[in-house]
Amino acid sequence: MNDLSQQRRELMTALHAMAEADLSPGASGNMSLRLPNGGMLISASGVRGNEATLESLVEISSEGTCTPGQAKPSSEWLMHHQVYQDHPEAAAIVHCHSPFATVLACQRRAIPSFHYMVAVAGGVDIPCADYATFGSAELAENVSLALHRRKACLLANHGQLCIAQTINKALSLAQEVEALAANYYFSLQNGGPTLLSNGEMEKVLQQFRHYGQQ
Repeated sequence: MNDLSQQRRELMTALHAMAEADLSPGASGNMSLRLPNGGMLISASGVRGNEATLESLVEISSEGTCTPGQAKPSSEWLMHHQVYQDHPEAAAIVHCHSPFATVLACQRRAIPSFHYMVAVAGGVDIPCADYATFGSAELAENVSLALHRRKACLLANHGQLCIAQTINKALSLAQEVEALAANYYFSLQNGGPTLLSNGEMEKVLQQFRHYGQQ
């Protein structure tokens, strides 16, 4: 097996951080990193984030094959694989069942432009991917489509998924999406928010190109 010690440590640490932030209950969340050889490193099936070890991370080739002798990969490995195939800008993926994002996903709601920070996910809204059975090729395709020109999406009746250039950025984005989902949920309880126009959101997106420490 290739020497992936640094990537394994990064992914293990991020899984612990996801659990500490209560972004996904039990063993429901999963994460991955794109590898230099075109494959990926993904969390194992059924392992709680706070219990992840270096051995509970699984290498999968660019062809979607798993080296024998490893742990069983996450049931959502095909979704991660599809996203990496279709989105060359993605180097890390966080998928979790954070509470408020999951509530909206179960209502099959996208998160519209109710707040300018929605632009952190790359567009004027955060879409909701069509429902399909977890672990299926259909779900993988639905999520990949929902991520067109976006860095995050909800998954109908399921949760949320974020992509970024590093695992820490993907995790931070998942936390942003969860906070936005909570704000949107509560705004719906009091008559609903006033949405920003697409024109205003385009201005925000232009500003976001220089946002933070680039």
